[in-house]
Amino acid sequence: MTLRSLLVAPLVLLPACAAPTPAPTTPTAGTVRQLATDLGFTEGPVWLPDQQAVVFSDTPRARLNRWSEADGLTLYEERPQPNGNLLDLDGRLLSCQHGSRTLVRQEADGSLTVLADRYAGKRLNSPNDLIVGRDGTLWFTDPPWGLERQTVGKELDGHYVFRRDPDGTLTPVLTDRCMPNGIALSPDDSVLYVADTGGHRSHPDPAFHSLPATVSAWRIQPDKSLATEPLWQVESRCDGMAVDVAGYVYTTAQDAVVVFAPDGSEVCRIPMPEVPANCCFGGKDFTTLFVTARTSLYAVEVGIEGVRRGR
Repeated sequence: MTLRSLLVAPLVLLPACAAPTPAPTTPTAGTVRQLATDLGFTEGPVWLPDQQAVVFSDTPRARLNRWSEADGLTLYEERPQPNGNLLDLDGRLLSCQHGSRTLVRQEADGSLTVLADRYAGKRLNSPNDLIVGRDGTLWFTDPPWGLERQTVGKELDGHYVFRRDPDGTLTPVLTDRCMPNGIALSPDDSVLYVADTGGHRSHPDPAFHSLPATVSAWRIQPDKSLATEPLWQVESRCDGMAVDVAGYVYTTAQDAVVVFAPDGSEVCRIPMPEVPANCCFGGKDFTTLFVTARTSLYAVEVGIEGVRRGR
């Protein structure tokens, strides 16, 4: 089933990511291209190497879309309000689903296996975004964005960042975030990056209502807990994020993809024509950054490979 796809001439946006003397380990953004548009609200892109295609969510329209150079935009599958997507170490599609309040895995026969839906007997809020470690550990955020008015049906006492171990054990690793959203790992899996959208009245504790939006970096301890204090934390609007092989962190802010160095310093900004929500690496050389932004899907070459996880 094919959706209406719109391929347009590249948008001429002048990114602020060009270094005076570009090096192989420095991100340098090219022209932002619009690949498809006229969508509901796009989220959670993930590159499928075997199909040379990117799959992403259209959350309000309850579907996963697929885009490739060969086929343009097509329907991948209908889902209950999907959000973040990822490939696991075996190349299976993992999805956070607002509509079912679950984290699921798609099997080879197309069936879905629920990996997480409750903690301590209570339903999760609405799993939002996720990342997988090289040992198979899953890390995901659980804000209430998928709930009606962000409150209806809420069972947990807070908005947590969870770790799911390979044996299925679920553990909250951050409980002091207001609205945890995007999540990523450093190339060597030693640091967890977390985006917090900031203060929101849906949090059950009023002390969280006025917290600023932040991006933070947390050292992962040998037992897979997180250090008590972040390595760094910056005030910045952010939704989803991706990481390249040099450790640069690409975050989707209000008007651009903002790139941070591994030490938390801002490196550059890639202006976007719409407010971006999430991003991932893909393409033939894995140097293309695909960006979901409100009603459209975009792509931009950044000159450096992203971290490859699922095969």
